[in-house]
Amino acid sequence: MDIFKRLGWFFRREKKSYMIGIFSLVTVALLQLIPPRIIGIVVDEIETNSITSQSLTFWLGILAASAVGQYVFRYIWRMKIWGNAAKLEQLVREQLYNHFTSMDSQFFQKYRAGDLMAHATNDLRGLRMVAGGGILTMADAISVGLTTLLAMIFLVDWRLTLLAVFPLPLLAITSRILGRKLHLRFRDAQASFSQLNDKVQESIQGVKVLKTFGQEKEDIEEFKIQTDNVVAKNRLVYKIDSLFDPAITLIMGVSYFLTILVGGILITGNEITIGDFVTFINYIGMLVWPMFAIGRLFNIIERGSASYDRIENLLREESSIVERDGSIETPINGDLDFDIKKFSYPDDETVTLQNVHFKLNKGHTMGLVGKTGAGKTTILKLLLREYDAYKGHIQYGGHDIRDYTLNALLQQVGYVPQDNYLFSTTIRDNIRFADPTMPQSVVEEAAKLADIHEDILNLPNGYDTQVGERGVSLSGGQKQRISIARAIITNPELMILDDSLSAVDAKTEESILSGLKRKRHNQTTIIAAHRISSVMHAEEIIVVEQGTIVERGTHKELLELDGWYKDMYQQQQLEQKLEGEDI
Repeated sequence: MDIFKRLGWFFRREKKSYMIGIFSLVTVALLQLIPPRIIGIVVDEIETNSITSQSLTFWLGILAASAVGQYVFRYIWRMKIWGNAAKLEQLVREQLYNHFTSMDSQFFQKYRAGDLMAHATNDLRGLRMVAGGGILTMADAISVGLTTLLAMIFLVDWRLTLLAVFPLPLLAITSRILGRKLHLRFRDAQASFSQLNDKVQESIQGVKVLKTFGQEKEDIEEFKIQTDNVVAKNRLVYKIDSLFDPAITLIMGVSYFLTILVGGILITGNEITIGDFVTFINYIGMLVWPMFAIGRLFNIIERGSASYDRIENLLREESSIVERDGSIETPINGDLDFDIKKFSYPDDETVTLQNVHFKLNKGHTMGLVGKTGAGKTTILKLLLREYDAYKGHIQYGGHDIRDYTLNALLQQVGYVPQDNYLFSTTIRDNIRFADPTMPQSVVEEAAKLADIHEDILNLPNGYDTQVGERGVSLSGGQKQRISIARAIITNPELMILDDSLSAVDAKTEESILSGLKRKRHNQTTIIAAHRISSVMHAEEIIVVEQGTIVERGTHKELLELDGWYKDMYQQQQLEQKLEGEDI
């Protein structure tokens, strides 16, 4: 029952609605006592030949009124109790979603998307059942069981009642033992479903790669293994779950046996009438539901408790990126001073960056080049505050970026990552993602600067073209340029291009960079790239190797150093000449 205490915050909030629902449940339980008693009275009148048309009509009228009353109050409790359950599901889903969007990159490295989806679907379903079916079952079992027992005692015979309820404590013991086992097994079943969810999501997203490498058969086999594991875990749940009903049936069978045995003796001794006995048997039949409800209640509670455990574990996760008290809300502006003495990723003792320092004046462009894994993307991640634990400082306009609010920083940064993510909507809405109210003219201006406008016009529906999931209907170069347009349209103080021109040809690249230089002559730009042509026009170019700066200067100065930069430039120049291009 601990789950009800843990959800107390919600029950207190919706207490008025729950009180109306429970009152309606109790009213239904009282109205249900009327038909068995009337049947008993009619049976006695038939036995004594005292029944008349008027009395039969009277009793039938009461039965009809009871039926109408039960219908009305059942409608009320369903609306209130199940309505509150849906409201709890909505509230916790919003909590989870808000929590997900506020978490840092470490959180999403720890939890895979499929696992998070399982928490937001399967686990919430279990929680909803506690607030709906759990409350309903508990209130209904108590109200029906209690009123029925009182009717059995005061309207029939207390001795029969005592015998009928004698086996019932066995049910509480059985439910307690089975409930504990059910909790553990259901938690394992939910975890296996999360793993299957991860597998399905990953396979669907990577279906092109699977087909390219001909791994469909192997992937299907792995999926089957995961599915078999889910089925096996759920079978363990159902083995326990299936023991509830037989146990209840056995216990109720003992109650019926004792009632018939002793009831026959009491009728023979003229201590109760046949009508009383019929009424009592009907009341025992009414007790069957509360007994089954107890088993069902334990089932719901244990499932909901296991689900809420998983949800609470997620909500207890804290982001390592937090806003300091009194953070600066003014948008970033001015020069950028990057000075990192040492940085290592969490749970990794390897030093990723060491003694990396550069100063980038407002309105200037800086190029960032180096081998794959040299540390370029790590520098950009620190600028974006994906990680705050480092020795040194990163200042913008003379203030540490950790002293700004996240909105003041990130809303002024236009970031185009290596992996271009487009949403399953139109090209227009992808470009104006930051502000869906932006007019078409502004969207087209950004698209022209990204050199994607003509490509869009050549598509069947132009700017209304649906790009599909993750932009599946577009080429790599088109996705890159739409992502660049999406960053341009926000007119950011700092634009970061993280190898985001790799899928376009040299001519298109030159057009985009020239457009950005004209548009952003008073704003700052950082370009991380593998192609020298992407950065050769920057005011300063930094070469990173093994997490530290090994070369820096303008394009001309770096060529004179006769180092890595010059070697890479000459290699790429030769490659392009062989392809018939000129750098």
